[in-house]
Amino acid sequence: MKKLFSMVFFALILVLAACGSGDEDNNAGGDNDGDNAGGEGAQIQLGTGSTGGTYYPLGQEIANILTDNVDVEGFSVSAISTDASVDNLSRIGRGELELGMTVHVPAHEAIEGTGAFDGTVIDNFGFMGHIYPEVMQVFTLESTGIESIADLKGKRVAIGPPGSGTQTLAKQILEAYGIGEGDYTAFQEGFGDASKKLQDGQVDASFGILGLPSSAVDELQAATGEVKLLEISGEELASLEETTGYEEFEIPAGSWEWLEEPVTTLSAYAILVGSTDLIDEDLGYEITKALFENAGDITHSQGQHITKDNALNGLGDLKLHPGAERYFKEIGLLD
Repeated sequence: MKKLFSMVFFALILVLAACGSGDEDNNAGGDNDGDNAGGEGAQIQLGTGSTGGTYYPLGQEIANILTDNVDVEGFSVSAISTDASVDNLSRIGRGELELGMTVHVPAHEAIEGTGAFDGTVIDNFGFMGHIYPEVMQVFTLESTGIESIADLKGKRVAIGPPGSGTQTLAKQILEAYGIGEGDYTAFQEGFGDASKKLQDGQVDASFGILGLPSSAVDELQAATGEVKLLEISGEELASLEETTGYEEFEIPAGSWEWLEEPVTTLSAYAILVGSTDLIDEDLGYEITKALFENAGDITHSQGQHITKDNALNGLGDLKLHPGAERYFKEIGLLD
């Protein structure tokens, strides 16, 4: 009996030892815990946007640049499709993402607990650099008979996915024109799906905060031959500039071959932010350096804006990620 007990006890010890060893091996391989951020094997995620917008394809290239150039053994970045700005900031706040792309305006709202974040403060992120200028593009088709944003009352309107900067601003623009949420049928679509629905006659107009010129808009023009951009101007424009943090922007004639006249709208900045819980200073430094030292390898048209000269555009009152701050001081952008 003693011999049997000894054998069972010894077997139990071996099982427990094996379990403990397995846990250690898993942790050594890298995870998303803040304690391991910056260590060997760091595998992190970059939140982008819908697949039909600018964030997703550009984010994939940024992820590849970082994976290839961050000097940390086993480091990699995966770009994932999300609902863009507000969603990315919210996920960082919940500890679900390490990096995110966002319009700078929602980022300011997050730290203030205003706008889309009304009553909820998210401040566990830091600015890691400007990506490109973002332009609100409101478009329809000539066949809808829509001439202005004021005509969208009673229409079917794609306002962007939930948790996106596009949706937040779209609602503000419509409200500036006296169109409340019950005055139109809202479609909460990513830009690609919205374009398809517009082409198929399922929606009448669509909003999108996108890079300029947007290839998706050009593709819609190629498919339909009748894309029309709607202008934001006059008192409504002035009111939106005062209340949203976005600024007047003129889309130049010729931005697409078919655009014959300039169109006034609103613009902001797309920026990269990083979790201050999950990315430590050393890794933040390596990420920022890798991006701005190698951005010339990005083939997406908006990659041309990722330069050291533009790096602090959109910073405003946002706090810098400690690693980004160290890099920007190193290259003379900060004192």
